[in-house]
Amino acid sequence: MLTQKLILKPADRAVLDAGFAAQFGGKPEAYFSAPGRTEIGGNHTDHQHGRVLAGAVDLDTLAAVRVTGGGAIRVLSQGYPLCTVSLDAMEPQPSEQNTTAALVRGVAARFAQLGASVQGFDAYVTSTVLPGSGLSSSAAFEVLMGTICNCLFLDGKLPAPEIAKIGQYAENVYFGKPCGLMDQMASAVGNLVSIDFSDVQNPVITPIAFDFSACGYALCIIDSKASHADLTEEYAAIPAEMKAVAAHFGAEVLRQVPEETFYAAIPALRQECGDRAVLRAVHFYQDNRRVAQQVQALTDGDFDAFLRLVRQSGESSWMYLQNVIPAGYMEHQDMAIALALCQKLLDGRGAFRVHGGGFAGTVQAFVPADMLEGFRAGIDSVLGRGACHVLSIRPWGGVQMEVQP
Repeated sequence: MLTQKLILKPADRAVLDAGFAAQFGGKPEAYFSAPGRTEIGGNHTDHQHGRVLAGAVDLDTLAAVRVTGGGAIRVLSQGYPLCTVSLDAMEPQPSEQNTTAALVRGVAARFAQLGASVQGFDAYVTSTVLPGSGLSSSAAFEVLMGTICNCLFLDGKLPAPEIAKIGQYAENVYFGKPCGLMDQMASAVGNLVSIDFSDVQNPVITPIAFDFSACGYALCIIDSKASHADLTEEYAAIPAEMKAVAAHFGAEVLRQVPEETFYAAIPALRQECGDRAVLRAVHFYQDNRRVAQQVQALTDGDFDAFLRLVRQSGESSWMYLQNVIPAGYMEHQDMAIALALCQKLLDGRGAFRVHGGGFAGTVQAFVPADMLEGFRAGIDSVLGRGACHVLSIRPWGGVQMEVQP
């Protein structure tokens, strides 16, 4: 159990207070933080009730908040227009799909369903979790809104996993994206954790005590500089095709179908669901099994075995899951270029893989410390300055921050 408080840095408080005063006037009453996340094992396994290995990272989304008691939640994220959500309408609004307002409304609505007396509040938000970075800025924002509502309107009664579920609910039902639960869970819970979603209502969360930096490796995220715009259908097709395979067996998700049963039915599945769906199911079974092997390798202190499994996951994502190049893209294959650069620069050492949803966003790499500066320079020379981010695991999930006098 983590007992140390997360203290708001004076510089961050100054920025939050200034932004809050400029937009809303006066001073905020409380400050909150929710981290981005990095997926370390289990690529697109969560939405099939599989296993993941994930960690909160030291990039976060911050909010300065004041309860107004009015009928609207107003959120101003630095660099974006003001978002105003009326509490008079709690049902999903079709016109708000794929917008910040949908996430705010969805979180507020779910808390109201749980008996919270949600009131209007003003929030000024800053973030180092850049949109499209593959570190799940959307999940960090959802967990941030959930943490605010939990602390202010429900006396902090909900545990972190429940806040994660509320974030997923907002994204699925209000925002319109059929995501799994891994992003929100990693952000809400914090630290490095293994999560088994076999019972999605009661996921098994296991903290993993491991320090990557102690092994002489840096955990890097490489921004491919690709845009997520117009890729919603590509992302949605992955769970849809996996579920179509599961439906052949009368199941909802692949975790409910024994692997040997799946393989025995491949001839029929190719006819019914198509080859890509079959290959994506192959990836699920392989990567779901790899998560348990990765956890065991880290527990045993066998980092070489862990790196080998990371490389295998990356190969499976490209060959079978096929979430590197969007269908029909020829001139722009940003993720593939980023992966090719990692292979060249690491020259057989460390490991690299597709990170998160794929298609756009980021690549994850474990880089030997003695290669880090050359690796970062090589990445930045092609993809642009600042494309390579060196991260560390953050022990806190979504929290209300302490302020020093």
